[in-house]
Amino acid sequence: MKKQWWHEKAAYQIYPKSFMDSNGDGIGDIGGIIQKLDYIQKLGIDILWISPMYQSPMVDNGYDISDYYAIDPIFGTMEDMDELIAEAKKRNICILMDLVVNHCSSEHPWFQEAMKHPDGRYGEYFYMKDGKDGNPPNNWRSYFGGSVWEKLPGYENKFYYHSFAKEQPDLNWENPEVREKIYQMICWWMEKGLGGFRIDAIMNIKKDLTWRDLPVDGADGMGAVHKTIERAEGIGEYLLEMKHRCFEPYDGFAIGEAMYLTEEEVKKYIGDDGYFSSIFAFEPCHAHRKGEMYGEYQWPMPFEEWRKETFGNQKILGENGFEANIVENHDQPRGASLFIPEEDYGFYSVTALAVLMICQRGLPFLYQGQEIGMVNRQWRLADFDDIETVNQYHFMIDSGCSKEDALAACSHHSRDNARTPMQWNDKKNAGFTNGTPWLLVNENYKELNVEKQEREYGSILNFYRRLIAFRKSEEYREILTYGTFQPLYEDTKSIFAYKRELEGQRLIVICNYSSQPAEIELMEDYENVVFVNYEQTTMIGRKLQMKPYEVIIYEK
Repeated sequence: MKKQWWHEKAAYQIYPKSFMDSNGDGIGDIGGIIQKLDYIQKLGIDILWISPMYQSPMVDNGYDISDYYAIDPIFGTMEDMDELIAEAKKRNICILMDLVVNHCSSEHPWFQEAMKHPDGRYGEYFYMKDGKDGNPPNNWRSYFGGSVWEKLPGYENKFYYHSFAKEQPDLNWENPEVREKIYQMICWWMEKGLGGFRIDAIMNIKKDLTWRDLPVDGADGMGAVHKTIERAEGIGEYLLEMKHRCFEPYDGFAIGEAMYLTEEEVKKYIGDDGYFSSIFAFEPCHAHRKGEMYGEYQWPMPFEEWRKETFGNQKILGENGFEANIVENHDQPRGASLFIPEEDYGFYSVTALAVLMICQRGLPFLYQGQEIGMVNRQWRLADFDDIETVNQYHFMIDSGCSKEDALAACSHHSRDNARTPMQWNDKKNAGFTNGTPWLLVNENYKELNVEKQEREYGSILNFYRRLIAFRKSEEYREILTYGTFQPLYEDTKSIFAYKRELEGQRLIVICNYSSQPAEIELMEDYENVVFVNYEQTTMIGRKLQMKPYEVIIYEK
């Protein structure tokens, strides 16, 4: 594999509305990110992905863009953005923006023109179709619930297509003029000095143009739109075109939101000749999903399925390229709540999860607050902001769930859990804002915050700092970046273990991911213990006596 500038890095995602508010309006902004760049640098971060800050009506918190060339005033100005890029570069941090080009906002000028003249030039920027006697053209359900088709105002039988909210019409990538407009915009931002983009919902840009009905999978008589992805063909042509036009000329980093790929598909998506630099490792994070409803998701994450998905995912990757390893992001509940039973939450369980994720093969990608162990909060229905969560609640009610069960499921799985304000200190609003926060702060901020953990050597925050420094150290960065990945103890209850190997150097990561003690027999003698989350390990002969959530890294 050809070595790339981003291979030995560590990355971090910021959800700007919730990171740091610098002007007291209750919404995080660019000024707040600039204030915290030293904090990010001290954590050991080299790549910073920031969720959308473009001009937007905020129906989907910025993932509905009305002007790709403007910063929304709630976040600041374009001058602020230029300052952020410059200040980050001073700290050897590159900025990734979010590229949302499967769809735009219904307030984008293109769509406004399309509504006036659906059969004209701008109508061909979107998918406009006649219905069936005033009903939608097919039975596809959008990601946010309800039909993917919305009737055009003023027309009895004409609809436009939206994979997500009705305020997010899908762009027609079959139209070369649309693609050209998108490529020009990407290059404009790259010229500003971005390191690259995270590319949102990109698997949806190629449609199943037969528009055939899907098998019904819910009480609403519809089928989930994501099932059409496997029926669509030819997406690679567009992704390669975008790569050659927009990323190769700038040596840019492009990370795609692509998932559920086969081994053959992975080779096309990442690696030296792949469409993207990297993609996110979603499969292990989705091992708890058993159906279309939140109520069908398992809670907490079933250990055996998570381990199996992780090992299977690493096997498919092989040495083809790197995925970005995650346990949470802005579209997931908090990792510490998803992967750890509530009664087991604490320093050892959180740090065990950290080691297992960061020492895998791939690019470690943290989400804001993960480094201090932020967790889900408690919710009332009226407190939710996320459109997907509200729609899921009603979908579950319509499917026969009780209000209590629907609320409990939404409280566990809502994306709002990851979007509560960052907990900086124990002062008002967790130090996030002097105003009224746009979303409720987690109730536990007085006990769980950055300022408190800064003072404690044995805190989760300082553990993450040591762990990232270990991964990037002169002695171990090559093996932890390029070393092979081999599962160990695959059938041993509660044990999550693997080997990393490169040119005769070996590291063995062993974790008892359980609240109960465990005993395992080591496969061979190891020379050194090089990283732990407990102060002392216990051996009896070749038998390792492991404490709850103990993780050990041996070197051979």
